Amino acid sequence: MLDTISAISGTPTGHNVAIGLALMAAFLHALFGAMQKGRHDPWISRGVIDASYGIIAAPFALFVVPWPEPQMWPIFAVVVLVHIGYKLAQAASYTRGAYTVVYPVVRGTGPLFTVIGAGLLFSEHFTPGQWGGVALLVGGIWGLALYNLRTLTVGRETMVSALALAVLTGGFVAAYTTIDAYGIRATPNPFTFLAWFFFLDAWFMPLLTLRRWRHIPAAEWPGLVKRGVSGAIVAYFSFGAVMMATRIDRVGEAAVLRETSTVFAALIGWLVLGEKVGPRRTGLMALIALGAVVVEFAGR
Repeated sequence: MLDTISAISGTPTGHNVAIGLALMAAFLHALFGAMQKGRHDPWISRGVIDASYGIIAAPFALFVVPWPEPQMWPIFAVVVLVHIGYKLAQAASYTRGAYTVVYPVVRGTGPLFTVIGAGLLFSEHFTPGQWGGVALLVGGIWGLALYNLRTLTVGRETMVSALALAVLTGGFVAAYTTIDAYGIRATPNPFTFLAWFFFLDAWFMPLLTLRRWRHIPAAEWPGLVKRGVSGAIVAYFSFGAVMMATRIDRVGEAAVLRETSTVFAALIGWLVLGEKVGPRRTGLMALIALGAVVVEFAGR
């Protein structure tokens, strides 16, 4: 597996594989967000999901993959701190706003900053056509946010604070995408980074939400545990896919393609959570997808 990853990194084959991984991560990330926003308190949902993926990751981190090299521990410290900030901001935004309001803003803020960060850290550069695609994608997402701000009435009293928190969350998305990409490239075995990331990242939210767990009725625990385990599996494939994409290809392009998750989020919000979408919001989400397509093809 490691030989295959090394062989295709930076090649046309690797580029195509990275596209598939980034799009898979987009769908799974939208699904993950809906799972956190669903029936239970977003803080509790995230705590149970994190505990689940920490327990599952423990034997792989401790006994299967090689242990991290000494230079990886400071990187892991920064990674975990950035992800803690992201989780706090995300849970707070989901508490104040509807999923289809908050999620597009979170995902729309991230790619612009990530592309800039990838240029500074990895010397990646977009063509003018690709920057045009980024403008389409970010414009579509922010157009969606403004439309929501003007038209939606449900939860309107908390919408401004929800959107502000969503912007903050998007900043954390850009930060963790860039630092995670640096981390997975800093170790010879990418599976070491993935296993130890999930193991180290898992324990903050369960400890933070432990008091809330005590007030959950016993009848709700089977469903909550089921959500935790299924959310953990989704998290593994979502995060693992986009991290592998940044390992074998360009960080900025993988980050932009992942933001097609906004389109998947609209479908999930409509079909699963019962949130209305409508033709205008659908059109703006199509613009987001078009921007991602332009970024991809303008770079060839």
